[in-house]
Amino acid sequence: MTPEDFRRAGHALIEAIADYREELARGTLPVQATVRPGAIAARLPPSAPEHGEPAAAVLSDVTALLMPGITHWQHPSFFGYFPANATLSSVLGDLLSSGLGTLGLSWQSAPALTELETAVVDWMRQLLGLGDAFSGVIQDTASTASLVALLCARERTTGYSGAHGGLQSVTSALTVYVSEHAHSSVEKAAVLAGFGRDHVRAVPTDGAFALDPVALDAAIARDRAAGLTPCAVVATTGTTATTAMDPLAAIAAITAREGLWLHVDSAMAGSGMLLPELRHHWDGIERADSIIVNAHKWLGAVFDCSLYYVRDPQHLVRVMSTNPSYLRSAVDAEVINYRDWGIPLGRRFRALKLWYLLRIEGAEALRARLRRDLDNARWLAAEVAATPDWRLVAPVSLQTVCVRHEPQGLAGEALDRHTQDWAARLNASGCAYVTPAKVAGQWMVRVSIGAETTERAHVGALWAAMRALASAGA
Repeated sequence: MTPEDFRRAGHALIEAIADYREELARGTLPVQATVRPGAIAARLPPSAPEHGEPAAAVLSDVTALLMPGITHWQHPSFFGYFPANATLSSVLGDLLSSGLGTLGLSWQSAPALTELETAVVDWMRQLLGLGDAFSGVIQDTASTASLVALLCARERTTGYSGAHGGLQSVTSALTVYVSEHAHSSVEKAAVLAGFGRDHVRAVPTDGAFALDPVALDAAIARDRAAGLTPCAVVATTGTTATTAMDPLAAIAAITAREGLWLHVDSAMAGSGMLLPELRHHWDGIERADSIIVNAHKWLGAVFDCSLYYVRDPQHLVRVMSTNPSYLRSAVDAEVINYRDWGIPLGRRFRALKLWYLLRIEGAEALRARLRRDLDNARWLAAEVAATPDWRLVAPVSLQTVCVRHEPQGLAGEALDRHTQDWAARLNASGCAYVTPAKVAGQWMVRVSIGAETTERAHVGALWAAMRALASAGA
């Protein structure tokens, strides 16, 4: 493909994306994908073409073959999982990153990549209200960042055993403590970091589904008495199921006293810290050793763009650094080499999509959108609380509303079947998309409000559909 071919195909693709976003805003597409398993694969050729095809033919197949298999995360009636806003301003930055095709192996390989990343990550630090003791880097996802955090925790506790005999040389097993509602990627990170699933402690939570500091303290004491070595605590602000907020100040007091690494998973809630009125959820954050904020969730950056902040970047570099001769340069002592701040050697120019987002949208417009979503969540919560047979299952601390329809006479497994049934029928209707989840042994439905184009009217329409479908199935 020549640059002129690219120009023609690119214009057509941009038009198609713009048309798609306009169609989403009109709400005419079903939110959930409409295909059965294997339907798309059955229509694809069994092998790659031997000869090139026109770009127009490929774009035509996007519409004919792929679009039926797309669940529309940018739809105004998408209330599932979490907001994963891909604002069009950020799409431009992502397109530029791909078009430039530069690779961040070192500062010298792409000086602008490194220095822009340093700048925009620090812009975000300031917008989030984090102190200047923190330094940041862009990772791909929170899953990777959690793994890096636990590797750093492991190495600090063991005196850098990885540089010598590894965990095989450690005489006392290390333990990690998480909320019982922590994201599954945290346990996976602990396993990959060598702690072993048997040494991950799921700490009980309180009535608001937040980690109980008293239970944490007791778990650490039990492990020390058993001859184990407590290593790290992962606190969550904005748990996956209910967006519960673990009490950071109380947890930080324990980790400081016990000499444990404190990692804060704020993948979802972190974007909300642009709002000063939400920062009480971060009381104690300044004592964290590492923090995750996913800019590719509620904030609006195109996936993937996870911000990882640390208080001791020298420790991070010591744990993660690699310095092959072919990547050394005369300026290494003067610059940051982000290959030493994470797992991959090569890095994409992810900072561009965050830079475009912040410059084109501006912080105040982002704050206004977040406040709109919080207001819509509070409105829905009030409607649920005031309606007979409906119940709020968890406190509404952010933009996620957890609900259950509880008709008289239904309980236990019958109530679970009813909950899953009306949620499935709602999703199958195409008018909205929600995700059920299990909390305290019982199924409920999460309504995660925060798509870029979601307004009060969309939330109102969802609430009407929920009531109608749940009542019809009771």
